[in-house]
Amino acid sequence: MGEIKQIRLCGLGGQGIVLGGTILGHAGINDGKWVAGSSSYGAEARGSACRSEVIISDEPIIFPHVTRPDILIAMSQEAYDKYIKDMGRDEETVIYDEQMVCTKEISGLRQLGFPAGNVATKELENKLVANVVILGIVAEVTRIVSQDALLSAIEKNVPERFKALNLRAAELGLALGRAKK
Repeated sequence: MGEIKQIRLCGLGGQGIVLGGTILGHAGINDGKWVAGSSSYGAEARGSACRSEVIISDEPIIFPHVTRPDILIAMSQEAYDKYIKDMGRDEETVIYDEQMVCTKEISGLRQLGFPAGNVATKELENKLVANVVILGIVAEVTRIVSQDALLSAIEKNVPERFKALNLRAAELGLALGRAKK
């Protein structure tokens, strides 16, 4: 049986969670994997709970919904608190924005904090690309998708006027991930 990875991105509306899931899913496709995805967000467009789920597999996906995430990407405290309970304790990874999330000590769970929002604001002068910074981190730390596949997915899913900014955000995320390994 091939490898199946379940990923949940979560945060608040306006943080680019849905776009992040779309980019991650397309990166999986670019790597020749089978991919399924879904997203959910509150009634308000900005500031309400939001999540995007992606399954990446070497074989066809039988059940297209995340049941137990292998990777949780948390960009807000509310989202972390809501979804941390779904994480197991065996080789699962939580990657979070350390300025936005205070983690709970959970034995056996790998939790890695990164300054995604801070880097987006200071290096790129645009906090809205923190989602793409964190995707670069995830790609580097977990190897769930290749660097080339991620960059190609960004090029195909981001409007032309924002491509250079988002590609730079991904590169910064990849560098952050390499530095913490």
